[in-house]
Amino acid sequence: MKIVIIDYGAGNIKSIQFAFKRLGLEAVLSNNPEEIKAADKIIFPGVGEASSAMKMLRKSKLDILIPTLTQPVLGICLGMQLLCKTTEEGNAEGLGIFDVDVKRFNTSVKVPQMGWNTISNLKSDLFKNINDKSYMYLVHSFYAENCKESIATTDYDVVYASALQKDNFYGVQFHPEKSSDAGEQLLKNFIAL
Repeated sequence: MKIVIIDYGAGNIKSIQFAFKRLGLEAVLSNNPEEIKAADKIIFPGVGEASSAMKMLRKSKLDILIPTLTQPVLGICLGMQLLCKTTEEGNAEGLGIFDVDVKRFNTSVKVPQMGWNTISNLKSDLFKNINDKSYMYLVHSFYAENCKESIATTDYDVVYASALQKDNFYGVQFHPEKSSDAGEQLLKNFIAL
């Protein structure tokens, strides 16, 4: 099983790598298109600001490669948001895989949302053996609107899509690598897809 974590300069890649190591799996960091295309499973992480991250993807031409991938791809946090159409963060165009826009949380709530919150309305094998209302760890100021591609929702001022799926592309707003047993189960499920 070849797992590649896309390394484009905007990821919390070490913690994800360690999470796979705990599962007894080796995940390779790479920005090499051939190595990414040859992977069985791909992790698309992201931490930081959306418009800067998109610039880094364009510079390395990964913005062209990622939408063409046919194996299971898991976007995490900003990685998931970059798979969407647009984001209000830096008014950036995303990769357009998920037909949804990313909005900023209202100032009536503490931003960023930081800490544990529940996921509900679970609708995919990605959530096999994970209970509805399980707690996941989140750190974000922007969210994907609830939409037809939503496979989990979270309530924080608004009910938003905390996970998305379209074809072979999956996205989670939370950090599975920091989400205890439920997060570990989600990574196992992704590997089993």
